[in-house]
Amino acid sequence: MNRFARLATRVLSVPFGLVWLEPAGEAAGALPERWPPDAEISGDVLERCRRVALSRRPQFLASAGEGAAALAFAGVPLIGGSGEVLGVLAVTDPSPREWSEDEVQDLSDLAAACGAQMRMRKRSENGRVAREAAEDAVQAAEGEAHRAQKLLIRSELLLRAAEDLADTSGLDDVRQRVGDLVSGDLKPVCIDLVLVRQGQLHHVRSPIDGDWPAVPESFDLGSPWPAAQAVRENRMIVVDAPTRAGASNVPLASPAFATQDLATAVCLPLRGTRRILGTLVLGWDAPYAIGVDERAVLTTLAGYTAQAVERALHLDERVTAARQLQRAMLTELPDAPGLELAALYRPAAQDDMVGGDWYDAYPLPGVANDAATGGIALTVGDITGHDMRAAALMGQVRSMLRQADHDHPGKGPDQALTALERACRRLDLPASGTAVHAHLRPAADGAWHLKWSNAGHPAPLLVTADGTVEHLTQHDILLHPALPPRPRTCAGRSLAPGSTLLLYTDGLVEERGQDIEANIDRLAHLLAAAPPGIRLHALLRSLLDTVGPPEAQDDTVLFAVRIPAGLLEENGPPRAEAPSGR
Repeated sequence: MNRFARLATRVLSVPFGLVWLEPAGEAAGALPERWPPDAEISGDVLERCRRVALSRRPQFLASAGEGAAALAFAGVPLIGGSGEVLGVLAVTDPSPREWSEDEVQDLSDLAAACGAQMRMRKRSENGRVAREAAEDAVQAAEGEAHRAQKLLIRSELLLRAAEDLADTSGLDDVRQRVGDLVSGDLKPVCIDLVLVRQGQLHHVRSPIDGDWPAVPESFDLGSPWPAAQAVRENRMIVVDAPTRAGASNVPLASPAFATQDLATAVCLPLRGTRRILGTLVLGWDAPYAIGVDERAVLTTLAGYTAQAVERALHLDERVTAARQLQRAMLTELPDAPGLELAALYRPAAQDDMVGGDWYDAYPLPGVANDAATGGIALTVGDITGHDMRAAALMGQVRSMLRQADHDHPGKGPDQALTALERACRRLDLPASGTAVHAHLRPAADGAWHLKWSNAGHPAPLLVTADGTVEHLTQHDILLHPALPPRPRTCAGRSLAPGSTLLLYTDGLVEERGQDIEANIDRLAHLLAAAPPGIRLHALLRSLLDTVGPPEAQDDTVLFAVRIPAGLLEENGPPRAEAPSGR
């Protein structure tokens, strides 16, 4: 703490600073830390610190006395994780002075950092106590050597727990790491992690559970199971099996242990910042003594586990919300008589698990007395980024592009893209990325006429009825708010029955260390070699699994349209496939 006192004296250009602890710490023999370390602390300064702690508000006084006793004082309370006052960070100046706004802010910022350090110290207190106890025991009498070694091992367990559980990313990860930690030192034969959800306790399973018999996914919080009792009463519950002769095996702790031949089990409540999150249950197949030292270790381990669980729940809720947002933005493919449609979306395996890639399909508005109008619009696009912001921008762009088509009936896809760019510029919408926008309209003899405009997107692939693959390479510049608008071009192509059109985003073919052109060529080869009777959805899944990177660093969309030459083999008439994720 004297580091913060020293920093405060430097930042505010004062001769003296101190970190004063709240009265309970002072009564326990803890002395204020100061800078300079040999400076005396007057009773007036200590009294000022007590007043700051009592009021829980900062005080910045130009002077605290008169004449030669004049003393400028500034103090900010240090707040704990539950809102309690841990102490005060204060500085003094023997000369009267006015405290500037910058000085008030600087001392407040230092106090916030100091408070965070004290909270960290407080959270790790049990671990330090265990380690100090182990070190003291090592120096004890020879008869205490075994106990000292045991305590040292337990303290090392807690240090590992603090490190290993600090960067967990999900409940499965927490469950796995807790199992790895305790299996080497405490050596339980069974581990159960149950969490409270809507009045029920739900098991969190892990591969380390082995071949557990089937158990219910959840059990009631009000049930007599000790795991539920530990949550209700917020205390450690230790259960020992009967030892009398002829006693039958009894289930201990939780339903997961109902068929296990256990001798001892312990249920540790997981205390979160706002509520009890659940219970960590450990079971042994031989009697296991849980003394005072062991209780301290288990309590601290449960504390670290609770912190990791709370963080994992927060991350899971964030990812769930993000995925729900993404699903809400993905299009339900429309019924398109004479066409087979299918789409797949895979988010990036990082950040918010959502992104700016999208696909869209919707009926085009017709124009009276014009048989060439009508048909369907197709879009695949990629808004820069793979996070919540990119997903939100994507939703706006997708809706605006739809509106552009409906505002320009009978016009080409290039007109819709141009209208989209103008709208983004007028609304100051910072959308950047690429897109292929196409219109597909019915023509004579079962054929369809394709018109497309490409804004810097990977070229679509077209498989003709004879199995030839064409790269539709015509394209313009990408979408970007900094690029001046310019007329966009439009290309056309007739699609005969038996043709398949594939639109995709670069997440399918981009992989670090790989040649993107080679991946596109491989994609084209696989597309041409697909069995003629395969459903489009199955084809897209195969392409994604074969060509796509195993660890996706970018979002991926695949969208395919087929003009069937007839009924698909053994699969009934063509129809639109529902969208799916991966």
